[in-house]
Amino acid sequence: MSGETPPGLIQRDRARLWHPYAPASPDLPLWEVEAADGVRLRLRGEDGTRYEVVDAMSSWWSVIHGYRNPVLDAAARRQLESFSHVMFGGLTHAPAVELAERLVDMAPSVPGRPGLERVFLADSGSVAVEVALKLAVQFQTASGHPQRQGFLSIRGGYHGDTFAAMGVCDPVDGMHSAFPGLLAGNVFAPRPPAAASATPEAVRAWASELGEITAAHSGELAAIIVEPVLQGAGGMHAYPAECLTVLRQEADRHGLLLIFDEIATGFGRTGELFAADHAGVVPDIMCVGKALTGGYLTLAAMLCTAEIASTVSRGQAGALLHGPTFMANPLACAVANASLGIIDDGGWRADVARIGAGLASGLAPVRDLEAVRDVRTIGAVGVIELHDAVDVTAVTAAAIRHGVWVRPFRNLVYTMPPYISTAADIEQITAGMTSAVAEVHERVPARAGGAA
Repeated sequence: MSGETPPGLIQRDRARLWHPYAPASPDLPLWEVEAADGVRLRLRGEDGTRYEVVDAMSSWWSVIHGYRNPVLDAAARRQLESFSHVMFGGLTHAPAVELAERLVDMAPSVPGRPGLERVFLADSGSVAVEVALKLAVQFQTASGHPQRQGFLSIRGGYHGDTFAAMGVCDPVDGMHSAFPGLLAGNVFAPRPPAAASATPEAVRAWASELGEITAAHSGELAAIIVEPVLQGAGGMHAYPAECLTVLRQEADRHGLLLIFDEIATGFGRTGELFAADHAGVVPDIMCVGKALTGGYLTLAAMLCTAEIASTVSRGQAGALLHGPTFMANPLACAVANASLGIIDDGGWRADVARIGAGLASGLAPVRDLEAVRDVRTIGAVGVIELHDAVDVTAVTAAAIRHGVWVRPFRNLVYTMPPYISTAADIEQITAGMTSAVAEVHERVPARAGGAA
């Protein structure tokens, strides 16, 4: 027998696995998760050191009710005792029907405006966006406008990693340069002004430019697609809710569908059940995901109006041309119903307000750091924006030492904590983020008067 020590889990991982947005590298920084409970993760480093950290990320914004939530655990066990999966072609089941009914009941609504009444259950948020884009093109074709194949998005947006979704992400900071010639040539309008500093004049100027761009390209566009109120992975950019009204008006003026990508913002994250509710605007198509199952299983949904569904169903294709193998997975649907049941209880609203207040006060001192450009919050989201790119490896390691798990990107260190986070948890998150940024990026004393 060899006297060599067998490789640990992290070494075995590096030898076989890809990680998101990461190289296949023998030096990839990784921590092993040994346990997860409530808002806390127990991590083990490559050197064997163990850390207990508060998950400030909600596992990429999905675990809103915490890990090992007893309600969600029980829902999963009940469904496993019945069946975990069946195909959805030609068959149906109670968890899917109940979930569709719940989503329709929860969806944004305004008197006199068609509501979202038809649901397509998809595998992931990116797939839900793909389905939404397909649906918009099929609708325009069935409506006698086959030339309307393109989309208008706003700069700074992020809608997923599959090809059509990548095509409506920001054309500079997205992945257009990595796949030249393969992504559709869509139309991009300026991103709206930042919510914290926007003036009525700035919103009007943006609306005017949006109107000009939409008018110039309306004949080739099927829909407008945006992340309402908060752009997530494109830069954590919050913008005024009245911009949604402008987008609704432009879509109606030119016969375009309006798609809201609520995958990150849905189910309370911004302080309203859906970000669309900040403006009382109903889109024609809406995508949800991430928190839909409370982070337990992968599931997303696309909702649309009855008119869109009937028009496409009467079109030449006679169907919406999409159908994943694991569509409407019963286990995922059952857990999603339990997650939405917790949301229906209504406590999330006070939780998000409490968390938002704690993030705002806890991150306020970061403004005094020379390295920091901006600090902002919206709902249960807190963002530290640096002048320069984050040293992701160093900041992540420093935050772990301070008992916090974060996943920075570009020049942002941010948090979207679980809704069950206590005041002490939020204090630990903000203190850990502050210390990590200060230790890694602060090179000179803070200027008098705070950040620029």
